[in-house]
Amino acid sequence: MLWKDLLTRLQNRLSPAGENAGKLLIDEEMYYRAAVLLPLLPDSTGAPAVLFEVRARDLSRQPGEICFPGGRMEAGELPMLTARRETCEELGIEPDQIEILGEMGRLVIPYGMLIHPFVGIINTAEFTPSSQEVAEIFTVPLQFLADNPPGISEFEVATRYAADFPFDRIPSTYQAGWQKRASFPMYYFTYQKYFIWGFTAKILFHFCQLIWPAHPVYGRRS
Repeated sequence: MLWKDLLTRLQNRLSPAGENAGKLLIDEEMYYRAAVLLPLLPDSTGAPAVLFEVRARDLSRQPGEICFPGGRMEAGELPMLTARRETCEELGIEPDQIEILGEMGRLVIPYGMLIHPFVGIINTAEFTPSSQEVAEIFTVPLQFLADNPPGISEFEVATRYAADFPFDRIPSTYQAGWQKRASFPMYYFTYQKYFIWGFTAKILFHFCQLIWPAHPVYGRRS
């Protein structure tokens, strides 16, 4: 895919940066709110590629897993500013080296996370990743994603009421213990030695849906 075609498709399908900032969810303050950037940059041939991070292996949370740059929103901070700030901190680049193209929407994760994924172009090839957060970075050609769609499994979500809940006041269909409530697609991509899964893969899959709506896999609505 040429850069011109890619940018045209994204301009037609992304929300303008910041447009979703004032659209709140009920009890939104109870969610872990984060913003991430799906970074685009030219590969060695000049073709579009997606940049990923491998998280530092001594982190307490998700060590060694593959992710996009991003992190938790600070109090009063707009999601786009979080995505830009975290990307600069993690990759060791300057704010003016990131061109934000827009927001893909908001991803609500069943276990209490709300993620704002943005798409942007990185206008530098010089990186100084933070050793405290990033073990390595790598890129995946966009064409590879078109030619090699992900595997698709599923994950299940269950609920359990606390022991002090008054079960005698509600229908008997509500029982103590875990009860399955829903299942969702779980995507996973393999590129060389890298295994991309979880909500990073979900965001990547949605990005591919935006740019290839007629693709035999990405074109199917999930």
